[in-house]
Amino acid sequence: MTTLSQRYKQKDKIGSDMTTKKTYMVPIGEIFLEEGSNIRSVDQEHAEYMRDCWIDGSDLPPLSVEVTEKGIKVIDGQHRFIGAQLAIAMGHSIPRIECKDFVGTELDKLAHMAKSSQGKPITPIQRAGAYNRARNQGHTSAEIAKAFGRSVADVESHLQLLSSGEVLIGMVESGEVAASTAVALSREHGPKAASVAAEGLAKAKAAGKSKLTKSAAMQQFSARKARRLVELLVDSEFHRDGDGDHLLLYMDTSEEINSILAEYRSGISTNADGGES
Repeated sequence: MTTLSQRYKQKDKIGSDMTTKKTYMVPIGEIFLEEGSNIRSVDQEHAEYMRDCWIDGSDLPPLSVEVTEKGIKVIDGQHRFIGAQLAIAMGHSIPRIECKDFVGTELDKLAHMAKSSQGKPITPIQRAGAYNRARNQGHTSAEIAKAFGRSVADVESHLQLLSSGEVLIGMVESGEVAASTAVALSREHGPKAASVAAEGLAKAKAAGKSKLTKSAAMQQFSARKARRLVELLVDSEFHRDGDGDHLLLYMDTSEEINSILAEYRSGISTNADGGES
């Protein structure tokens, strides 16, 4: 059977446009992880899964690394590296690990770590942390979005998530509140967002649910009553009196208008489809 190496040697003869990108078998003792450098925290269960992959002889992708004065630093592949160490601790021989050079800027490193899942998707909090590190390096939201292959709105939304407070962030990490819900609550309620979320989550759990949904967290005013308010105001007229404006209401509408406005101010809400609660 012909190998890619053999085909590459004949590429000129056969008219192939093949290229090669080298990897290196690096002694494991020369490789190290820099604490806190990876945007993902170590997941012990996933590390043990990678340990089993090493023991079973699975074909794993090379680590992306950077050569430093201290040694060969892992840029991407921390769970593969930790898994190899765990396998060695159990008596299995892994003298070398396949590595490839990572080439790029500090922003490129962050983006590369975010895009490379290693079978373990990045969480919203981890993505937010990566965006924040990139921002602290002086990059704009547009530059971050381009490097990560995301939208500017996604970058800014995740950065907002980091400002939502430890309580809300904890709820997002535990899966009790979606990241988008946490951001919406933070924007709507500011410092009170955590207490609003906690109260909403308690009600959701009392109803047998495990997660606070956005529709439950973000109370919505009755669409029917909002339309009715427009109907009541459509024939009203503005009149300027000195430095102020006065709204002249149509006959016999003031009582109903005030009732709807009072209900809105008091925070009485309805469900998302517009039916009254």
